[in-house]
Amino acid sequence: MELWAIWLIIAGILLVAEMLTLTFYLLWLGIGALVAAIVAWIIPEFFILHIFVGCITALILTFATKPLTSRIRMSKGFKDPIDELVGKEGVVVEEIDFGKHGIVKVGNETWSASSQVFLPKDETIIVVARGTTILEVQKREVIK
Repeated sequence: MELWAIWLIIAGILLVAEMLTLTFYLLWLGIGALVAAIVAWIIPEFFILHIFVGCITALILTFATKPLTSRIRMSKGFKDPIDELVGKEGVVVEEIDFGKHGIVKVGNETWSASSQVFLPKDETIIVVARGTTILEVQKREVIK
């Protein structure tokens, strides 16, 4: 298989993974792999050049767009959908032990979660805080 085709497959995988995560970091890596595919198609002999150009492209995109994404996140009216999970109820899908991560389902989505206490499977929880990709949860107290 041609090297440019391998780079193209890697770019496709990264771009699909980006659609699932919505972090923008995999997008820049995917575009870097796409640029590496183009360079590999034009100059197939220099594998190190493909890697170098792809990495430089991803780094430039990452650093050049950081101020733009920060400005968008700080703009008036911007709401991160993950912030809206705080206060919502969910259920433990995979038990959570203190100091370890488990999995919870909040709405229609599953998330990695941590807790200050052990939470067994099927326990009803409330999201109390969020990290980048991990929710902090606690047992929902039943009001009588």
